[in-house]
Amino acid sequence: MKAAFFETTGTPDVIRVGEVPTPQPQAHEVRVRVLAASINPIDTYIRSGAAPMPLPRPAITGTDFAGIVDAVGAEVTRFRPGDRVWGSNQGLLGRQGTCAEFVSTHEQWVYPIPEGVCEIDAAAAALVGITAHLGLFHRAQLQPGEWVFVHGGTGGVGAMVVQMAKIAGAKVITTVGHDEKAQRARQLGADCVLNYKTDDIPARVRELTAGVNVWYETQPPSDFDTTVELMAPRGRIVVMAGRAARPVLPNGPFYVKGLSLLGFAMFNMTAAEQAVCAADINRWMQEGRLRPLVGAKFPLSQTAAAHQLQEENTLRKAGTLTGKIIIVPDSAAAAA
Repeated sequence: MKAAFFETTGTPDVIRVGEVPTPQPQAHEVRVRVLAASINPIDTYIRSGAAPMPLPRPAITGTDFAGIVDAVGAEVTRFRPGDRVWGSNQGLLGRQGTCAEFVSTHEQWVYPIPEGVCEIDAAAAALVGITAHLGLFHRAQLQPGEWVFVHGGTGGVGAMVVQMAKIAGAKVITTVGHDEKAQRARQLGADCVLNYKTDDIPARVRELTAGVNVWYETQPPSDFDTTVELMAPRGRIVVMAGRAARPVLPNGPFYVKGLSLLGFAMFNMTAAEQAVCAADINRWMQEGRLRPLVGAKFPLSQTAAAHQLQEENTLRKAGTLTGKIIIVPDSAAAAA
C-alpha cells in the first residue's frame, strides 16, 4: 500500500510517500481502507522529535482516520467489512499512523460513522473533538449557564470547544486574529468574539462576566496571573498544550478563589473514557449541531506540505489556517 512515512525525525521533508506492507489485522483489530485522514499538531511534534515516543520503522504519520472496514480479526465483535468508521489515537505510542491507504487498529479505538455524516467531517472531528470533550466534561465538569473562555475559536480544538460548550448550555467567549475568523466563530455559536490583536481582553471579560467558570487553554500557558484574576470562585483551568511551558502560578489568589488546574493529554486517556466522547460526537454530528472546520485538503502524496502548513500555523502563528488539515487518497484528490 502507499503511505506517508519517515525513517528518522526531523523537518517535514523527512516524510516520504511510497510502498509499505499492507497491515494484516490481528485478532481484535479492524483494517480500514482510509478515505480521509487529518493532520494535528501532535503529528508534527512526533515527526520532529519534539514529542519523543516509541516509533515503528518506518513510522507512518497521522492520528485520525475515516473510511470503510476492509477486514476484521477473528475476535472482532463490533464491526464487519463494509462498515463506515472513524477513529483516532493512531501514530502514537508505537502504533502506525493513518496517512496511508489502509490502517489496522484495535476495535476499541474505532467508532461507527453516523448516517448523513461524511468521511471528511468524521476524520476532521476525531482528535480535536475527543480532546475538547475530555477537557470540558471529563476534566472540568462543565455545567449549563457557566462561562467558558477559549483562545482560538476557529482552530481545531477551539472550534470544537465553542460548539460543545454551547450544546451544553454554557456561554462562550473566544478570541480570533481577524474579522473573517470572528464571523466564523460567531457562526459556531460564540457569545462574544474578541480580537486578540486589538481588544483589551481582560477588560471585556470583566464587563461580560462575574468571572470565567471554565478557562480552556489551547495554547501553551504563559500568563496565569491574568487567567487567575479573571476566574470565578471555584473556576477550573484546563491545560492540554505546551510541553516546554513553565508559567508562574500566583498561588495566593489561586487557592483563595478555590480554583482547580486540570491537565490532560488525550492519548493517555483510556479507550473507555474516549468512547464516551465519541458517542456524543456521533450524536451531535448526526443532529447537525456539531461540525468541524476544514481549512485545507491535500492528497496523500503531499503530506509533507500538509505538515509544513500545520507547523507554520502552530509554531509560527502564520494565521493562514482556519480549522483542520485533511489528507485524502491521491485518486480522490484527482477526482475532485
